[in-house]
Amino acid sequence: MKVVTAQQMRQIDQQTIEQIGIPGAVLMEHAGSAVVQTIRQRFPECRRIAVVVGKGNNGGDGLVVARQLALAGQPVEVILVSPPDHFAGDALTNLQIAQNLEVPITSVLSEDELEVAKNQLASSDLIVDSIFGTGLRGGVQGFVARVIECINETGRPVVAIDLPSGLAADTGIAEGACIQAAYTATMGLPKRGNLIHPGATFTGQLEVADIGFPPSVIDAQNIEVNWTQPSDAARLLPTRPTHSHKGTYGRVFVTAASTGMTGAAALTSAGALRVGAGLVTLGTPKSLNPILEVKLTEVMTLPLPETVEGSLALEAKSYILEAVERTKSVLAIGPGLSQHPETVALVHSLVRESDAPTVIDADGINALSKSKDILSSLSPQTVLTPHPGEMARLIDETVGALERDRIGIAQRFAETHNLTLVLKGAPTVIAGSNGEVWINSTGNAGMATGGMGDVLTGLIAGLIAQGASSFDAAVLGVYLHGLAGDIVAESIGMHGLMAGDVLDSVPKAIQLCSGESQA
Repeated sequence: MKVVTAQQMRQIDQQTIEQIGIPGAVLMEHAGSAVVQTIRQRFPECRRIAVVVGKGNNGGDGLVVARQLALAGQPVEVILVSPPDHFAGDALTNLQIAQNLEVPITSVLSEDELEVAKNQLASSDLIVDSIFGTGLRGGVQGFVARVIECINETGRPVVAIDLPSGLAADTGIAEGACIQAAYTATMGLPKRGNLIHPGATFTGQLEVADIGFPPSVIDAQNIEVNWTQPSDAARLLPTRPTHSHKGTYGRVFVTAASTGMTGAAALTSAGALRVGAGLVTLGTPKSLNPILEVKLTEVMTLPLPETVEGSLALEAKSYILEAVERTKSVLAIGPGLSQHPETVALVHSLVRESDAPTVIDADGINALSKSKDILSSLSPQTVLTPHPGEMARLIDETVGALERDRIGIAQRFAETHNLTLVLKGAPTVIAGSNGEVWINSTGNAGMATGGMGDVLTGLIAGLIAQGASSFDAAVLGVYLHGLAGDIVAESIGMHGLMAGDVLDSVPKAIQLCSGESQA
């Protein structure tokens, strides 16, 4: 599903009206109907509804909602936060219709009027927010900010139209007061701010309403950002033909582990198998090999030269390169490697000399950040999977600055370095070398525990081994990883959820995506 900026949404709206000829009033009517449908589905027992209305098209949508509810016999009150004579166009038309139908309307333009309106808001079962939409510039301050604060203070559930009022459509940041919605019905396509935190938190549960924008108009925008849906994952899943064998599904060579970090290597190796890779070999410091042979029954191991401290030595390079080349394996580098100087040098040598598709995580990324010129040596088949701290080190930026522009930073980095970037977080953003970006839609807070990234590295490497492009493997791997986490959370809850639980649920996630089972 495409994800738009405010400007792209304005272009779609304008072209639909001016070039296609669908009147704005028709789109507004469809928008209001979609919100009414959300209310009826989500709040069927709701008796009294307050609709808080601004002067723009978002307010016009709210007036349609109020009118349709009133005509259906639903007790509803409209609260205007702009003077009636400030309304224009389709919003004014719908205000006049509401007035003609004698829908209860109150103007709240001063602190005294707000004191009275507090009772209306508090006595409502539901509040509809239609103050600001994508046209908001800057943060909400002053009197309207007080109105928003009063709405939030009521504790009543809020259904926001398009965006929670106060939320920036492109960044998901609220510079001033912002509505905390239980549900947001967004029109046509999700906005970036609906999906990127903290905007996703303000948005609540997101519902995307089809209000009649023609696909040709949407396609003309050449939108690069997408939101991963189950149909996308199903399309990307590798097939399992009957006439196949373990060699059909490719090989992964995992370069991982150091003293005290054998778990990371085990999770990555098992992740590649769980997602369907045919054969997995783990290259690990020789002193740790007995431990990992006990941990991993189905994974082959290759004991490698090590440093005194129990990490991989530079001498391991020739063994790794020979094994990868001989078996035509996908190379996964980084989990639990340590940042020992000799191990860092090994990572540098491997990424410079290997032509294999490569997934780099954790200490592999930390090694790259110590010598950023090496980024120019990475193959286009490379996938980097940094968390925000690792990414901030790669680009010499603060985590705060990174989080304010997750999509833009990921997109520019992937294009500049001609690779695939998986910027982990809430939500994870996957960016390709051609500017294409996917925002992941699965996962939960229970997955904020150690080892999750190691599992993800294995999933992506295992999908590449089965023939997926590096970019498609990243998109699908992240989706399956989050879906497996959601399956576990639904079963046992988020507290105490561990990476091993997610690992074990990957086959079920694949089964659900493939449509083999709905159990």
